[in-house]
Amino acid sequence: MLKLKNIEKEQFDKFISEHKNKSHFLQSLSWGELCKVKKNLTPHYLGLVNEDNNIVAATLLLEKKLPLNLCYLYAPRGFVLDYKKKELVRIMTKKIVDFAKNKKAIFIKIDPDIIKTKFNYKNEEEKNPDFDEIFNTLKEVGFKHQGFTKNFETMQPRYTFRINLEKNLDEIEEHFSKTTKQRIAKSLKLDTEVTIGNQNDIKEFYHLMTLTENRKDFISYNEDYYETLYEIFNGNDTTKATLFLGKIHLNKTIKALEKTLKTTNNQISILPIDNLSKSAKAKLTELTKQKENLIKEIEKYKSYKKEYGQDLTLSAHMIIEYGDKAWVLYAGNHNILSETYVNYNTYFEHIKYCKNKGIKIYDQFGTIGDLSKNNPRLGLHEFKKKFGGDYVEFIGEWDYITNYPMYLIFTKLVPIYRNIIKNKSKKELKHEISKHK
Repeated sequence: MLKLKNIEKEQFDKFISEHKNKSHFLQSLSWGELCKVKKNLTPHYLGLVNEDNNIVAATLLLEKKLPLNLCYLYAPRGFVLDYKKKELVRIMTKKIVDFAKNKKAIFIKIDPDIIKTKFNYKNEEEKNPDFDEIFNTLKEVGFKHQGFTKNFETMQPRYTFRINLEKNLDEIEEHFSKTTKQRIAKSLKLDTEVTIGNQNDIKEFYHLMTLTENRKDFISYNEDYYETLYEIFNGNDTTKATLFLGKIHLNKTIKALEKTLKTTNNQISILPIDNLSKSAKAKLTELTKQKENLIKEIEKYKSYKKEYGQDLTLSAHMIIEYGDKAWVLYAGNHNILSETYVNYNTYFEHIKYCKNKGIKIYDQFGTIGDLSKNNPRLGLHEFKKKFGGDYVEFIGEWDYITNYPMYLIFTKLVPIYRNIIKNKSKKELKHEISKHK
């Protein structure tokens, strides 16, 4: 007889983090505690145990309070179990539904980490052979699929890019696009640097996040949210949050450019002045153009040094590690000097970092399924695609409705409420940006 019960936190987290297929930071103890502190959600750490009190399935359920003493429950990327075991899915669902009814929940939402299909860097398709069976199982136990959405309409992204870090680094790098390799090389040539930050760097990270959000018209969180996330995820043995800071040291960059300029001048000086051959004339034209561009570049970086000082952080990324996976959860970039490609170098550095730590899957955490040219998120998609990961489509959201009348009211009113909150957040974001100018 299997029984659903509240699990001691450390025992719960051990089961989730070590699960062979479905471990995910959104099911971690750290995420539950963050949601409790910063999202006004109540976490429930539930496990389905057998007669020997061994956990056979588990889930973090986040409870959102609603008016009239109602609530809804959300298992982010849950439940954590083997979805091919139909009877286990059925029992887990029944037990969770009973739990939900006792809580007066109007519905339960899940969005399991189940892949529908994926395309590799060559655009070769690989379908999940178990997808149809799992899809039908979830329908049979009472869940309602919320559709194959194409953008960011859902609680978590339905699409992402994932890099298999079990391959050797040369193969991983080989899958990068040609422009990505060139841009990383240029960034290194300019003597840019990527360092690992600490909690004192959250302020700089937040500043870059606000610039990115204002530029791309989306809303995230305030500075205290990131502070708290960093503290919680680094205060737990199973999770880790790491800040990567992509920097340019303008003195070093100027010196590197001046060195290249000197080499270019030397190359020009050794060309014969008279009776130039056709190839020599072409070489002179090329070198002269290169010289002019270098002079312009040096002057530009000198002006930036005068305005911003010698050292400038251009990219700040937060990576979450849990189990054998890592996620690029947040990334902020400055509005200037994008031509240094520090962002590309920063990505490459934390790919190598995760590879060296034995991480197996590196998840870029979110892209789109609608690849039409007028999609404003297409640039984000194309950027992430350049790193050669698998383009992954997940199964999507499912709702188990336990109170149909209130569910219908909630699903119609909540979008209106969210628009109000979004507009309010935009005003607050503009205020934050003005403070940092």
